[in-house]
Amino acid sequence: MSERATEYAVKLADAAAQLGINLSATQQDLLLQYIAMIGKWNKVYNLTALRDPAEMFSHHLLDSLAAVPPLQKHLQGRAQTKNTSAQLLDVGSGAGLPGVVFAICCPELTVRCVDTVGKKAAFVQQVAVELKLANLRGIHARVESLTDKYDVVSSRAFASLLDFSTWSRSALADDGVWFAMKGKTPTEEQAALPADVQVFHVEQLQVPGLDAERCIVWLRKTQVG
Repeated sequence: MSERATEYAVKLADAAAQLGINLSATQQDLLLQYIAMIGKWNKVYNLTALRDPAEMFSHHLLDSLAAVPPLQKHLQGRAQTKNTSAQLLDVGSGAGLPGVVFAICCPELTVRCVDTVGKKAAFVQQVAVELKLANLRGIHARVESLTDKYDVVSSRAFASLLDFSTWSRSALADDGVWFAMKGKTPTEEQAALPADVQVFHVEQLQVPGLDAERCIVWLRKTQVG
């Protein structure tokens, strides 16, 4: 293992410990292989605007990792009332962030990453093959065209809450939740939501080693009248 790879392995283990995530050695290795794949493919396919490996590690991998504990808590609560495994759709997934990270950290979760850019969906599919992630698949499509229903529909810095919930509404199960990763609490975006979309929780995140505001906005469909 190179000196840089060793450094990232130590930082990842430390970040997981700070976040209270119990990652096996295999899962840590998969996460490091994944971020290395982004760096490799990025040279040809322009998957992400970030080019510096250290920035990709902190702003992409650790940023996505910080959302894992809230997701795991939600899935544990769901498991108490349902005996089926959960299905998650990551919208505008790009290079698979956070969908691939969720698939690695939550192997019991079925993850589909949808993007309108074919090369990005193809990259996620390649990640699934190379890392042998049977619970992961990349989909090249517009989210509005999907017919399957998902228990969780996630996004990361994708669109406004209004556009995100409107475009992905048909993909969300009736009792499902939206899981929107944002920077600062998007107060104006919340105010623009229709009456039948309810924000029921805004959860602040602390990304290890990153001095930036992050939060998850949890939303669900609600009956009006």
